[in-house]
Amino acid sequence: MGLTTRILIAMLAGIVIGVLFNFLNTSQLLGSGFTGFINAYITEGLFDVVGRIFIASLKLMVVPLVLVSLVCGACALSEGSRIGPLAGKTVLLYLLTTAAAITLALCLAMVIQPGVGVEVTADATFEAQESPPLADVLVNIFPTNPVEAMAQGNMLQIIVFALLMGYAISRCGEPGRRIASFFNDLNEVILRMVGVLMVFAPYGVFALLAKTFATLGMEFILDLGKYFLVVLGALLVHALGFYSILLKLLSGLNPLELIKKMRPAQVFAFSTASSAATIPVTLSTVEKRLGVDNKIAAFTVPLGATINMDGTAIMQGVATVFISQMYGIDIGLMGYLTVILTATLASIGTAGVPGVGLIMLAMVLQQVGLPLEGIAIVMGVDRLLDMVRTAVNITGDAVVSTIVARSEGALSEETFNDRNYNSVSGTAGASPQ
Repeated sequence: MGLTTRILIAMLAGIVIGVLFNFLNTSQLLGSGFTGFINAYITEGLFDVVGRIFIASLKLMVVPLVLVSLVCGACALSEGSRIGPLAGKTVLLYLLTTAAAITLALCLAMVIQPGVGVEVTADATFEAQESPPLADVLVNIFPTNPVEAMAQGNMLQIIVFALLMGYAISRCGEPGRRIASFFNDLNEVILRMVGVLMVFAPYGVFALLAKTFATLGMEFILDLGKYFLVVLGALLVHALGFYSILLKLLSGLNPLELIKKMRPAQVFAFSTASSAATIPVTLSTVEKRLGVDNKIAAFTVPLGATINMDGTAIMQGVATVFISQMYGIDIGLMGYLTVILTATLASIGTAGVPGVGLIMLAMVLQQVGLPLEGIAIVMGVDRLLDMVRTAVNITGDAVVSTIVARSEGALSEETFNDRNYNSVSGTAGASPQ
């Protein structure tokens, strides 16, 4: 049985067990003593510990993988002076997909009207964190201490430092070639470490989803069912429709191949709800299964995990319409255009800030004069939606990486079209046992 199949089975088993435990807890069918034991020792004990260890092991690989891969990629790109055009194309595509995502969300929400008829909860409150000033955002992209940036996991600063180091290495002659060779060897070792961690992935995925659904259950969706379904529908249309059209138009490649090969990374993103934690899996999948050269993927994937927020943009679009309808406030055409512009630019402006999704939504609501208390209402179903939109985000990272690699002549079509590729980090035609 291949790793992808085992992960999918673990995901489904985790959801089933979680819903079952939630039902036993709410119904008290087997008595309070038994359900208390399940909550204390299994849900909050075993599942929580295994899930947190799994997330920690993934985060362990993020900084070294991004730094080393990006240094290797920058060395190769600097020799042909392609860093500028590559960065321009990548950022432009990420902004395009974000703008398209929020436009789609606004259109669907205005047609379906999820907020009409919803009663406002009187005691709903939300305290918005302030977004950083634009000047600080620009200054903070450049690290003053690269070690501190790596310790804090500040991805934009790590990217800048790695690009600078890679460029310098490529201009140092023989000493630079020796250092570049060391980084290339180190990159292979780190990728092997990722492969080792993948063996334990099904257990981590099972524990994370079992705890999530045991805690939340399915009933919480019913209160905001229409809002939930509109966001979910917009996410699926964007992931399966817009990305497919974009990939076909700009690269001529088969979108179905990309979607099928991204399943392992999508499952990881769904279970972790963190694009950053999924970087090792996304990067390995994009390189080994889609055939994107490391010098491209090492730049586009970490950057996408930081600034590509299509899933969050969709949530903001639907939430804005939902809150405006719920409070009976018409923000008009200019208001919706402001939402599109604000959310698109904020996807870069708030990159790397904790709680970025809610900060971005607060910024959007403030721009169009909607009450921030509405955020507290939609937060009830945000955890599960966050899992889905993270899977959408990393799919967008893969699509942009593939398009950019094809335009740079750095894509192996043989690997992309190889239908026997079953491994997340192995070789074509191999399936780990």
